[in-house]
Amino acid sequence: MFNAEKTTNEAVQWIRDWFEKNGKGCNAVVGISGGKDSSIVAALCVQALGKDRVIGVLMPNGEQSDIDCAQKLVTHLGIENYTCNIKKAVDGVLESLSESGVEVSRQTTVNLPPRIRMATLYALSQSRNGRVANTCNLSEDWVGYSTRYGDAAGDFSPLGKLTVQEVKEIGKYLGLPIDLVDKVPSDGLSGKTDEDNLGFTYAALDRYIRTGVCEDEATKARIDRLHTLNEFKLKPIPCYEYSPKA
Repeated sequence: MFNAEKTTNEAVQWIRDWFEKNGKGCNAVVGISGGKDSSIVAALCVQALGKDRVIGVLMPNGEQSDIDCAQKLVTHLGIENYTCNIKKAVDGVLESLSESGVEVSRQTTVNLPPRIRMATLYALSQSRNGRVANTCNLSEDWVGYSTRYGDAAGDFSPLGKLTVQEVKEIGKYLGLPIDLVDKVPSDGLSGKTDEDNLGFTYAALDRYIRTGVCEDEATKARIDRLHTLNEFKLKPIPCYEYSPKA
């Protein structure tokens, strides 16, 4: 049985310990999307460091239909926040690629904004004595539902070993607005939910991760395939092991 209180307290202490060792006196910089993960990471950082050491960054790509959710979160937590619209940067890169003769793929279009957002977070972090929070959870990471060097990057990851269902329990324990905790995640591009894109529910994925049980063989096979294909995203860059004595 998942113990939200115990896990929350341990995560808060882990953040404190991490900053003591890796960023004493630094601020936590969190990209705020308005979804559950960034909301809960920001809330955990406030619990660990105090609201004066947490900076929220809202990064719409042009118009963002749910920007009000992100604004609601920073207001609820009372944290310093900035809004940095990334549209000009994204459009500039895509235009430069096209002008260079590159036929830009859909994957490029989908993954460029998260990478621009991460560059923005690090730019702000270096200007504000910060450390960048990773806001991914175990469920997304398990099947590679993240962008390498985009939302999959960061300096510390409070939720990286927790499933979607467990993350939601922490959000409820922290007393975050329930509409943010239970907000249905979507890709923000196609109008589809994450579960539509994945082809299975997070509930089924979380159960499989924690128990190894998945009655639907097609779903099990799809999860296993995605996990195998994307496992490299969670590993350090492989290096050629040069030996000067060879």
